[in-house]
Amino acid sequence: MSRKDSKGLFANVLGQLESSPERGGGQRTTSPHLLKVAAGVRQIQERSEFAERLLKDGGQIIEIDPDDVLDSAIPDRFASAYDAANLSELMQSMGEHGQSTPGLVRSVQGAAKPFQIVFGRRRLAAAKLLGVKFKAIARDLSDEDAVVLQGEENSNRNDLSFIERCLFAHSQEEAGFGRDVICKSLSTGKSHISEMIRLANALPREIVLEIGPAPEIGRRRWLDLEARWAAHAAPLQAAQEALGRAETLSGGRAARFNAVFDVLGAEQDPTPATVDATQLVAHGLVLGQVSHAKSGSKLAFNKSVPAGFVDFVAAQIETLHDQFVQRKKQ
Repeated sequence: MSRKDSKGLFANVLGQLESSPERGGGQRTTSPHLLKVAAGVRQIQERSEFAERLLKDGGQIIEIDPDDVLDSAIPDRFASAYDAANLSELMQSMGEHGQSTPGLVRSVQGAAKPFQIVFGRRRLAAAKLLGVKFKAIARDLSDEDAVVLQGEENSNRNDLSFIERCLFAHSQEEAGFGRDVICKSLSTGKSHISEMIRLANALPREIVLEIGPAPEIGRRRWLDLEARWAAHAAPLQAAQEALGRAETLSGGRAARFNAVFDVLGAEQDPTPATVDATQLVAHGLVLGQVSHAKSGSKLAFNKSVPAGFVDFVAAQIETLHDQFVQRKKQ
């Protein structure tokens, strides 16, 4: 079947799944099973279109020994995603039908291996476990282009959990990528990126990795966990004890998250909220104060300060943060 024919087939299937014949195609189906099928078909279509665009840009599909491919510079998943148990369905599909969608690799000058994976790590891991060649498109890419394409393919799949996206953003910043690149890689704005990186900084990575990707846990719950962590007197010790319990270890990823969430809510830090405070003074006029506490730092303006000035300061936050990050790198 040609790409053109397969596109038409996918569109036809999606049209049938997402509309109701009784309403002339005007009502979307509510069947969970059909919606799941539609999501799967849509992902196949998106991957096909993405691969086709790369081919049009000059790439060629080649077959590579998986051992000749380096890991990606910026991980976007937890290591457990590449275990045989988590790859069983993909391995079965690839064993029966072959690798339907190529990955993307690039050459890195001076590297120990001929190629480095840009995206398609699960397909690469499955090919290695199956003992078969890995199909990929080879492109000459800069570090920035590689991480943006890696994130774009993740956006097409739309199957990274919120905390995985946070760690992906944080790893990029640690590697020296600017906010504009991180925004492109995750297809979101600077305010969301700032929130993701702040959360990844606030929670110890060892605890996040032990909880796992937890796809059932969304943004709001992770932010609530961050707040509880900041307010607790000894959050690391409490989290480690909760994760070490037998009932927690035997539960799923959501159970591990809930165990930490619940234990941090059971006891709050009894110490005074404000540890230190500094007044903000301009030309002898006290505008407000910055207070520092275990729960975080807060900037509060006095009632006499015009709302327009507060809005002006708020609009400069991203620029000021970028300047601060650049200064730290110098």
